[in-house]
Amino acid sequence: MAMKPTTMVGAEGGHDAFVGFETANKYELRDGLGRRLFEAEEQSDCCTRNCCGSLRRLRLSVAEPGGRPVLRLLRPLKCATCWCPCCLQELEVQCPPGTTIGHVVQTWHPFTPKFSVQNAEKQTVLRVLGPCCVFRCGGDVNFEVKTSDESRGVGQISKQWGGLLKEVFTDTDVFGIQFPVDLDVKMKAVLLGACFLIDYMFFEKSGTTSQRSTVLSS
Repeated sequence: MAMKPTTMVGAEGGHDAFVGFETANKYELRDGLGRRLFEAEEQSDCCTRNCCGSLRRLRLSVAEPGGRPVLRLLRPLKCATCWCPCCLQELEVQCPPGTTIGHVVQTWHPFTPKFSVQNAEKQTVLRVLGPCCVFRCGGDVNFEVKTSDESRGVGQISKQWGGLLKEVFTDTDVFGIQFPVDLDVKMKAVLLGACFLIDYMFFEKSGTTSQRSTVLSS
């Protein structure tokens, strides 16, 4: 099955070196040829970012380069413990802003990151399964996109290794997303939301200097 690659580069807001406050995240999204498709910016208050860290409630606005909004992602405040299945992470995807088209919902598992990619009626269309250990030095971290019954893979979300110096001394992450070319456009948008949620849950950095990322395509 043909896959379509998309690259998401996160310009993590990080930690302001002068005043010690966590700043909002910004992202750029490009296709497999490096062409810029969208920009995304986190909307959250300073108190929430600094008190709740990577668990914070937030809204992400995804817009075309000209500024026209195309997606809105809403994440409520939830706890982050695998032993509390009633408070799992989730994300609502709206397109256009105000119209819900799907949800990304964490599935309880004591060791492995798992998510359900759902439509507007909260019916599971796809699953996303991560590795037992998401912290890896020297290689990509892959989250497999599978059918709802997990019988076969249909795509992948990858946190791409940028090299030791970049990983240690900058606050920029690069993600690649692959999905079937014939996948419903709404589910493509929800998969993009899954990539954002994975970034916040597992790769959000704090205590580093704020840096605007440059875009690298896969």
